[in-house]
Amino acid sequence: MKIETIVLNQERDVSLTAYIQPVGGEFGRIERRPAVLVIPGGGYHFCSDREAEPVAFAYLKAGYQAFILRYSLNEQAVWPNPLDDYEQAMALIRQSADAWHVAGERIAVVGFSAGGHLAACAATMSKNRPNAAILGYPVIDGACARDYLPSAPDVIEHVDGNTCPCFVFATRTDNLVPASNAIHLVDALYQKEVAFESHIYSNGHHGLSTGDTSIEGEAFCERYSRWVEDSIAWLGDVLGGVTPKGLTEPRFGAKVNGNRESTLNLDCTMAHLMASESATALLDAAMPGWSKGFPSAAAGTITLRDGLAYSGLDAGTIAQIEAKLNAIDNRKGEDQ
Repeated sequence: MKIETIVLNQERDVSLTAYIQPVGGEFGRIERRPAVLVIPGGGYHFCSDREAEPVAFAYLKAGYQAFILRYSLNEQAVWPNPLDDYEQAMALIRQSADAWHVAGERIAVVGFSAGGHLAACAATMSKNRPNAAILGYPVIDGACARDYLPSAPDVIEHVDGNTCPCFVFATRTDNLVPASNAIHLVDALYQKEVAFESHIYSNGHHGLSTGDTSIEGEAFCERYSRWVEDSIAWLGDVLGGVTPKGLTEPRFGAKVNGNRESTLNLDCTMAHLMASESATALLDAAMPGWSKGFPSAAAGTITLRDGLAYSGLDAGTIAQIEAKLNAIDNRKGEDQ
């Protein structure tokens, strides 16, 4: 393994440490690896070692390239300096993808506490966004963020349809960053139809990192440490994982949301289709009364594909409906 530390900003003591695993040769068909950019917490006053290398090593073991960002702190942390540090780090990783054997569009950011705030800002408002975000007991709400950094932005205000898929975890009894931060973020992601997975564990104090016994000796929910394994499996679903046969394709994709495709489609929700006059007319002709057969409360989550599974329509008719939907511009609701 190659380990390299790059100084990104000497004045602000910002650095990126790269842990680069080899490819090819003894590693068979692996030519590139997905990567994680780890952002430790520390209240914007220090970078926690507990949330740095121990986290990076967990993803290295799973076959990822790993990077650790030590960003601007204390008086140097006035916003947007930390976000600028992230932008510089992510740009360098993608620019160096060939040299570092990184799959440039399969990079996740992993952040904890205040580092989770920075990672969430990267996911929602950066110019060089990650492809996925893993957020551990993150600072999200504006009031909470400003307790640690007066100039810090409120993440919720910036969640939109372009936010990358997120894996969010926290503990109900967190004694420094209330779990409500994670809950509010998940609600915002749900409202904006962004893919996510979330775990709120029953008990555990702040700063548990991976929950490994070499890091944390105090008692906490025994299921907590499973977030590492779960997040790696989730990354495999949205970015593709690493196997002896090479880098696999994602099972679900980073953007699994028919409502955000360029044209209407079978994976649009019923509510989304009801808002289009063209789609409504098309479906009324094919299935009179189609919109009345679904619970109104679920219209925002039931897709047309799900609904058609119970319609009794044959495959040929469904294919015709799909073709006609695909001819309707999703942005304007008019035929192309």
